[in-house]
Amino acid sequence: MSETPDSPNRRPIRARSNPLIGKLASRLAASDITPDQISLASVGFAGLGLLFLWAAAVSGLIGQSLLLILAALTVQLRLLCNLIDGMVAVEGGKSSARGAFWNEAPDRAADLLFFWGAGLFAGSPALGLGCGALAVLTAYLREFGRAEGFTPDFRGPMAKPHRMAALTLACLMAALLPIGYTGAVIMQTALWLIAGGILATIARRALRLLEQLDARG
Repeated sequence: MSETPDSPNRRPIRARSNPLIGKLASRLAASDITPDQISLASVGFAGLGLLFLWAAAVSGLIGQSLLLILAALTVQLRLLCNLIDGMVAVEGGKSSARGAFWNEAPDRAADLLFFWGAGLFAGSPALGLGCGALAVLTAYLREFGRAEGFTPDFRGPMAKPHRMAALTLACLMAALLPIGYTGAVIMQTALWLIAGGILATIARRALRLLEQLDARG
C-alpha cells in the first residue's frame, strides 16, 4: 500500500511544511528525477563527508577548519535528500515498488560513511564505525517493529535527525578549535556522547517492541 502524507509510517518532520522545501520538492517531482535517485544522492554526500573528514585529519589548521565546515554541509545535504525523496515520492505521486529499499538502504550506508569519517578524523576509526553500527541497529529495531505490524518507533534521544545534528555541531565546533582543545579531541568526545545516546535509543525501542509483542501474545 502506498503511503499518504499523514501516514504514521513516515517520520514526523516539521520541515515538510516549509514553503521553500515544498517548492523544491514540487520542482523535482515535475522533473525526470526519481525519489530513488535522490535517495542515492544522499550516499554521495555521505561519501564526500567521509573524504572531507579524512582529509581534515591530515590538513593544517586552516585547511582543517574549511574541510570540517564542508563536512558539516554534507551532513545537512544528506538530511535534505532524506526529506525531499519522501516528499517527491508521496506528495509528488512518484512512489515505486522499489521505494522501500531505496528509502532504507542508502540511509544505512550514509550513517556508516559519516561516522567512519568522524572516527578517522578523531583518530579512532573503530569508535566511528561502532557508532555507525549502533545507528544501523536502531533502524533495524524500527523496521523489525514495522514488519511485525506495529507503528514505526522514531523516538530518540539519538534518532537519525538527532545524531546528524550532533555530528554537524561536532564538525563546526572542531572547526573553531577552542583554545586548549584539538579538533580530534572534540570529535572523539562527541562520538562517545553520540554512542551513549544511540545506546539509550536502542534500549527504549527494544523495550517498547518487547512490550508490544507481549501485549499481542
